[in-house]
Amino acid sequence: SPLQDSSDDIEDVSLFDADDDASRRSKKSRIRHPVASFFHLFFRVSAIVVYLLCELLTSSFIACMVTIILLLSCDFWAVKNVTGRLMVGLRWWNQVDDDGRSHWVFEARKVSAQGGKTSSEAESRIFWLGLITCPMIWVIFAFSALFSFRVKWLAVVVMGVVLQGANLYGYIRCKVGSRKNLTSMATSYLGKQFLRQ
Repeated sequence: SPLQDSSDDIEDVSLFDADDDASRRSKKSRIRHPVASFFHLFFRVSAIVVYLLCELLTSSFIACMVTIILLLSCDFWAVKNVTGRLMVGLRWWNQVDDDGRSHWVFEARKVSAQGGKTSSEAESRIFWLGLITCPMIWVIFAFSALFSFRVKWLAVVVMGVVLQGANLYGYIRCKVGSRKNLTSMATSYLGKQFLRQ
């Protein structure tokens, strides 16, 4: 029916829990890309675990630093190039034009007219949970390293904040649209939540 087709054009990626209950029930909760979902969390969680347990397992700071930075780099590449596209239909990249100017591109996949949903609610929750939680943990590690005067670990922690924060920023820009101001979007969201209460 025409009414059902128009509701299929609604973006099915949920960054915040502001979607109404009717659209939540219509989404499939099964995971369509289990390997992508696994690797979306594997590199992120592995880097955090290695950071926490590194001094207990070995006394070599260089080995720990290289391992953590390799895990963070693998995570950055996997999330930016694979899991974002498969799990939530979003992608971002930078391109340089013929004049040498850099342009950032933020895209969201449109839902097809034939009704094929590209991602499930479970995948969307896994994606956004990992994307938002892990950079917050690295920020906590940064304050911890700074206030405990562990200066040598500060470089590693800053790499975690930068790499995972870049993916978070890129995917939030994809979700809200490249032309929208993130501050106005947050204000609008908080206003809707206040009115809903």
